[in-house]
Amino acid sequence: MRKITIVGGGQSGLQLGIGLLKDGYQVRIVQNRTGEEIAGGRVMSSQCMFHTAVQNERDIGIDFWSGTCPPVEGISFSVPDPEGSGNKVIDWAGRLDNNAYSVDQRVKMPVWMDEFTKLGGQLVIADAGIADLENYTRQDDLVLVASGKGEIGRLFERDAEKSPYDKPMRALALTYVKGMTPRPEHSAVNFNLIPGVGEYFVFPALTTSGPCEIMVFEGVPGGPMDCWGEVKSPDQHLAKSKEILNTFLPWEAERCRDLELTDDNGILAGRFPPTIRHPVGTLPSGRKVLGIGDAVCLNDPITGQGSNNASKAAAVYHRRIRENGDKPFDHAWMQGTFDAFWDYAQWVVTWTNMLLVPPPPFVLEIMGTAGALPTLAHRMANGFDDPRDFFPWFADPNAAAAYLNELKAA
Repeated sequence: MRKITIVGGGQSGLQLGIGLLKDGYQVRIVQNRTGEEIAGGRVMSSQCMFHTAVQNERDIGIDFWSGTCPPVEGISFSVPDPEGSGNKVIDWAGRLDNNAYSVDQRVKMPVWMDEFTKLGGQLVIADAGIADLENYTRQDDLVLVASGKGEIGRLFERDAEKSPYDKPMRALALTYVKGMTPRPEHSAVNFNLIPGVGEYFVFPALTTSGPCEIMVFEGVPGGPMDCWGEVKSPDQHLAKSKEILNTFLPWEAERCRDLELTDDNGILAGRFPPTIRHPVGTLPSGRKVLGIGDAVCLNDPITGQGSNNASKAAAVYHRRIRENGDKPFDHAWMQGTFDAFWDYAQWVVTWTNMLLVPPPPFVLEIMGTAGALPTLAHRMANGFDDPRDFFPWFADPNAAAAYLNELKAA
């Protein structure tokens, strides 16, 4: 029986670990917090997961929430009038072919940790360092790192060729709330782009106290939505969230008259540079470890792809481990495994990075045209499940013009 250690018990680490246990591998997960500590702690992400990522969980029997989690049924997109009229200059919505779901990781991860141990996995609660990785690589056939923090995160060097930004591109904040007026037509990720200011999107989710809405703020550094440093309490965080909507997005503010936080831990603020790292880390002994998830592919939340990328990475790594049989997990295999994931993820990262700079005219034309062409709005919405479908027409002005002309002719 082959032995595998995974350092980090988040979306990618636990999903992969549970899948490997069900295939007969001996798996150890090293995680620095207990399930109780996670459940009682601060929110960690917004994690809206689209169909393919949810199906990855279903395939290994760990989708425990689709029956109770409020569904996300579509995507809407709005741009306010820059003249400040309170109207929208772009406004469209598209239905998803399959519902998306967002389950608070404070709900999900403790249950997955219990499932992992029930299946016979070894769960170690500890802060792993380099010396621990040395021990694990001596004992096991493969060691994966799913945590990008601390000294072990520094094993994976930034890949400058794949990482165009070396500084944070947005000031980020999350606000988990209840009491929001539902969207009238169908539930959706309501995405709002405020030129020169930032982005705001909101969608239904399931948290520790039941159904909620997750508000995500992405402020351009130095702009009016880069304002979270002065916030010192949960009440101030909620007040700042409302203030932003009252100032820039009156239609969203209207839904928030009776808003309250789900809990004092339902807030988060911070910033980070979106970064791709070289996937193979070399320990002082020369032994190799393989990065997965945010440890090597840290995406800005603007496109809501973080947990989706983690799930899809876990699925690719799971398949590659099975296919490797009894052969060694050497450097070439490790690099090839990441490359198999990158074959998909490169398109997600390119699309995400495009949205972190002012959109060129042809992209604005695409977004505006979707309001008049439901076929385009539908394709835009479902591209969130597989962003490869946005290429080449979302990235190249000539391809965009040809595609739009084709749609208009039809």
